[in-house]
Amino acid sequence: MPKGLNKRVLCFVDEYGTAGAGPLHLGAVLVLARDAGRIDKAFTDLLERNANEVHAVRLGDGYLQGLLQRFWQAVPPTSVVLVNQKASMEVGPPGAIYAQAVVQTVKAGLKRFKAEVLGRETIGNVELIMDRNEHNTGAIFDAELARAQVEDGRFKGVEHIVRIDSAASRLLQLADCVAYSRKWITNGEVNAPGLRERFGIQLP
Repeated sequence: MPKGLNKRVLCFVDEYGTAGAGPLHLGAVLVLARDAGRIDKAFTDLLERNANEVHAVRLGDGYLQGLLQRFWQAVPPTSVVLVNQKASMEVGPPGAIYAQAVVQTVKAGLKRFKAEVLGRETIGNVELIMDRNEHNTGAIFDAELARAQVEDGRFKGVEHIVRIDSAASRLLQLADCVAYSRKWITNGEVNAPGLRERFGIQLP
């Protein structure tokens, strides 16, 4: 690893909503690769034994809020960053909308991660891990992310991009829950400071 480069950072991203069909919100979970197993276990230990894949939309809001609150209390706050980002682009090809939202979300997460976890001015050596879907596997999406890796500020720190089935990763499932949490802001149940205080979830 080149001198001065931070340890590998993993950024897990999932969505709530559908690109091009209304509001789209993304959730991101950022951890150091060396801490990923511990953070994964902290979340998994709060679930029922032998629980299947976690889908936020299938859970009651009361249960989900309790789950996220207990998770935030169980992990050191300097070990993980949780970010919820609303897509600013709502009109256009779904792949372009989704790509712009991913870039915005990752940049917002990295800004906080470098300050709150790494304690440094720069950040790189980032691996982006997403739930595979129809909007993040096409040519439009790939072209926009490739452009952002070369031109777009903190996103230039992303070295690898991986798409997997969210069933394979508890931290992707956690990102799904983080994305879904915007619903509580929208319906007035929780405000932005409350979202961060209770669940550790930050809004850009």
